[in-house]
Formats: sequence, structure tokens, C-alpha cells
Amino acid sequence: MEDKKFDLNSIIGFVLIFGILLYMLYQNQPTPEELAEEEQAKQAQIDAEKKAEEPSEKEDVFVATTEDFANNSAADSTQLESLKNKFGSLAYAFTLDSAKDSETLVETDVLQLKFSNKGGYLSEVRLKQFVDYDSLPIYLIKENNSAFNINFGTTDNHILNTQDLPFQPTVSKNGENTVVSMKLKVSETQFLEYRYELKPDDYMLGFTIKSQGLSNVINSSQDINLDWKLKGFRNDESISYENRYTRLTYQHDGGKIDKLSPTGDDEENEIDVTWMSFRQHFFSSILVSENPIKNVKLSSQNLMIDEEIDTVNTKIFNAKFSVDVQDGELYQPLSFYFGPTDSKVLKNYGNKLEDSIPLGWGIFGWINRYLFIPLFGFLGSFLPYGIAIIVMTVLIKLIMSFVQYKQFLSQAKLKVLKPELEAIKLKHKDNKMKAQQETMALQNKAGASPLSGCLPALIQLPVFYALFQFFPSAFDLRQKSFLWADDLSSYDAIAKLPFHIPFYGDHVSLFPILASIAIFFYMKMTTGQQMASQPTQEGMPDMGKMMKYMIYFSPIMMLFFFNNYASGLSLYYFISNLISIGIMIVIKNYILDEDKIHAQIQVNKAKPKKQNKFQKKMADMMEQAEQQKQTQQRSKKK
Repeated sequence: MEDKKFDLNSIIGFVLIFGILLYMLYQNQPTPEELAEEEQAKQAQIDAEKKAEEPSEKEDVFVATTEDFANNSAADSTQLESLKNKFGSLAYAFTLDSAKDSETLVETDVLQLKFSNKGGYLSEVRLKQFVDYDSLPIYLIKENNSAFNINFGTTDNHILNTQDLPFQPTVSKNGENTVVSMKLKVSETQFLEYRYELKPDDYMLGFTIKSQGLSNVINSSQDINLDWKLKGFRNDESISYENRYTRLTYQHDGGKIDKLSPTGDDEENEIDVTWMSFRQHFFSSILVSENPIKNVKLSSQNLMIDEEIDTVNTKIFNAKFSVDVQDGELYQPLSFYFGPTDSKVLKNYGNKLEDSIPLGWGIFGWINRYLFIPLFGFLGSFLPYGIAIIVMTVLIKLIMSFVQYKQFLSQAKLKVLKPELEAIKLKHKDNKMKAQQETMALQNKAGASPLSGCLPALIQLPVFYALFQFFPSAFDLRQKSFLWADDLSSYDAIAKLPFHIPFYGDHVSLFPILASIAIFFYMKMTTGQQMASQPTQEGMPDMGKMMKYMIYFSPIMMLFFFNNYASGLSLYYFISNLISIGIMIVIKNYILDEDKIHAQIQVNKAKPKKQNKFQKKMADMMEQAEQQKQTQQRSKKK
């Protein structure tokens, strides 16, 4: 938005108002006597409140919280009895010093972690090597956006939640690794333990849930449920774009990869789940199980409804499942991954964690994994990323140029045949079926079937879609600049708007404008060539009008759609369309010769050419349809 400028009159007005306020404050300031009376009144109120809060001798006041009990380590028998009534045998945990509601801080080379003594879970996770769009630290967990809780019943008929209970922390070393043990104690030898093991330069944390000596404390005949929730923070400049790639993905049932909805609310019950990824676009929180989890309830709730209002959080993810019990004791070997959604990093951990990245299904994912990711990784290793995108675009277009040549050649053949096709249409103007049969026969002899122009275009679709999936997921582009774009993984705003345009945003991105202009001229050239190759037909003026509308509609749609997308993707489409225009000009002016094409068509027409099975079947069907039509017409005349 533009800064508002003050003129001289405005400045004088503000000075006068400020002076009047100062004068009024001076005239209304209290006298020393009034200040003394006010101070006495405040002290009297404080004394009254303190007296009201003090329990009488007959009252048995006790609130069973970790902080209150820990402040009195020498708890009297009345308090201990109250704890036992509420927590049963777990009351012992409140008598320890760790019952204070505090945190344990541990750091590695890549992670800064805080463990809450109340609940024993991770209360803060910061990725030390990354910052968000506003240069602020990246936190995956902070300010109670995550909850980790085990709900279980005890043999003395209590239902408890670990998030409400005090754990005793211990930090030790296991070689180069740091071990954080959080124990919920029933006694010194009986406890439920969360054991975290951190490697120095690793985003994966070993995490084991196990109990010792609790077979007679925990009621294993009831379900022991683990509940993990995470509310995603915004880290990208465009929250709507980030939310589009924020999604819960999981592996289950022997290696199948599935996802919850990226737009609305969704939930699923799955079996044999090996990992679940709470992906926040370029950063992920992943829970990996050493053994497949039998039944898991997964859910996702969309929080970003209006990007002008919902600017902090994207989605809430939730996973619920039962903890394994062996011989009456809890034992669940797991791992936590907190780090970048980078295929190179995730691939190092096995379990196909890189499949949590949306690279497309089937052939699209295959093209990305085995072609575009290695190619871009190679180019990015020695070129600036903007230049790497341009070089990769040039290579792809050169490889696909034969497809464009085949498509253009087919259109050129049809253009040469157009006078003969018009003559056939005029000759059989009263018999459309006969005209269609002779048209197909002529195109078949000349080797100029319209399908030969469609097939090359279809071959390009997998490449187009694969690239559409590749660029928004390319972690390497994050916060890499090129020309006026500060971040190739975000939009390249050159101007901020003082208002918000629906479906467009509150800014103007330049690369989408350039890409839209390029696609306009490309479509104008291809549509003109296509129209010139088609014979005139009834209703063709309407078809031509629709194609003319598409010339203008497609660039406008692209302009709106890509304004909030990654500028790297818009850069690719801009360069790609420029190269396509250049290839078309070269093919038309220097490669294809319509006279030679016409001569070759005449040679092809003179050669006897058998119909293949498909063509023969189509001709027979058309012949039968024509006979049925003539029979119906004769019946009507009678």
C-alpha cells in the first residue's frame, strides 16, 4: 500500500491537538493528598484479597496439579490421600521434584528441542538451519500447537492421560548420541518411559514407548490409545499456496501410499500403517513405526478458509492408534522425523519416506523421480537455480521438438489436402456418411489423418503434468533468487495492491504476465495453423469463434491461476512457450516445404494401401449406419 502523505495543515492540526491533550492532562493531574488516599485504598483491597484466599482451619483445600504438589515436596498425608483418590498408584509421580511444570532443553546440530516435564512430550521443535519467508525461525512445534497423549485405564479403576502427569527427565550420552529419558514413575523401579535418542546431525529421532513393572498397574484388557495432534504454522509468503501443498500422507497395507484431502476436512481408518506424514509444504513431521500399526484413525481439518483472515495456521492433523502391549507391558518402537520435505534427505531414511512428496501418480511420478529430479539436481549443482530452470527447459523442449514437428507436419498435410476435402464435401453434400467415408479414405492414402496430429500432443501431456507437480515440490528452489524474484518457490511480486482481487490476490507477479503473453502468441500461431488445415463444415463458424475465445481466455486464466504460484513454475512456462514459438517458426520457414509435401501426398495416393483392422471396422460400421439410415428413409416415404 502507498504511504499516506501529510500536508502542512494536517501537521499543524495534529500539533494543536497534541498540545490541548497535554494541557488537559496537566490540569487534571491528582494532588498529593489524592494520590495518598488512592494508595491506601489499593493496599486495603490487596489485604482483603489475600485474606479471602487463605483457607480456614476446617477446610481441606487441595488442587491436584503438578506445580502445586511439587512446591511442597514434604506433602502431608491428607494431600497424598487426595492424590491417590484421583490418580491411584500414579500419585507417586507427584511427590518427585520433576512434578514441576517445567521443560528440558536439548540441542543438536540441526534441531533445538524442548521436552515438557508435564506429559513427557516434545513441546517445541525448531529447525536451526531454516527461516520462514519473513526471516523468522522455523518452528514445527511451539506454543501448544501439538499434543501427544496416551490414554489408559488402571487396575484400580482410574482413567488417566499422560499429558496431565509429571515425567522425570534424564539426559545422558550414548556415544555421540544424546538420550532423553522421560519417566512417569509409580516407584523407583516401576515406570512408563518415553525414550528419545538424538543423533548429532540428524532430523530423525529414535522414540520408544515402554513400561517396566506396570503389568499390575495398567489395565491391558482395555484399549491403550495414543493420540498425536499437530496444528501447522504458516511458513510461506502465500498461505493459500502453502495450504494447497499441506497434506497428511501415509504408507499402509504393505507399501501403499495414500493421502487425505488437501482442501476440505477428511478422515480415514487404515490398517497396517508404517508411517504417517504431517506435511507442511516444505517441512514435515513424520511418525515412523518399526512394526506396522494395526489400526489407525487419521484426520485432517482445514483451517485456511479465507486467506485475508486465516493467516497463521493451515491445517490440524490427527492420528489415533492403540499402543502395543507385550506380557502386560507397553512397548512401541517408533521414530520421529522433523525436517525439510526434501526428497534427497528423506530418501536416506528408507521406508519410501520420499513418497510423501506429491510428485504425481503413475507415469507422472516416474518422470519426476527418474528424469526431472536427477536432471535438475545435476544442473543446480553448478548453475544458479534460475539458470538451471532455463537450461532444463531448453533441454526438455529440444527433446520434445520431434513431437512438435510431427504435429505441425500433420497440420501441413491436412492444409495441402484441404481443396480435395472441400471437393468431396461438395460432391456428397446430400450424403454426409459417404462424404465422411471418402474423406477418411483420402486421408488414409495420403498419410494425413487428424489423429496423427493429436497423438503427438497427447505425448506431451505426461511431461506437462509432471513438471506441474515438480516445481511446487522442489525444495532446492526455496528462498533461491533470480532476477527480480526473491524466492523461486514463491510468487515474484513486483507491486502490492491496496485491495484484494478474488482468485488473483493483493499483488502483481511478473513471470505469470510474461508467461501469459507468450502463451497468447503461441496459441494464436497454432490455432491459425489448425484452422487453415480444417475443411469448412456446418457449424464451423461457431467452432472458429470458440477457438478465438480460447486464444484470449487461456492466457487470462493462466494469469490468475499462477499469480500466487511458485515463480519458478511461471519462469518455466514463459521460457517453454518462447522456445515453442521459435521451433514453430523454424519448422514452418526452414524445414517444411508445402510443395514437397503435396508431391509426396500424390505419391502416397498412387500407392495401393490396405486398411488396417481398425480402419476396416470403422468403414464397415459407417457403411452399416448409412444402410440403416437409407432403410429408415424409405420406410418413412412408404
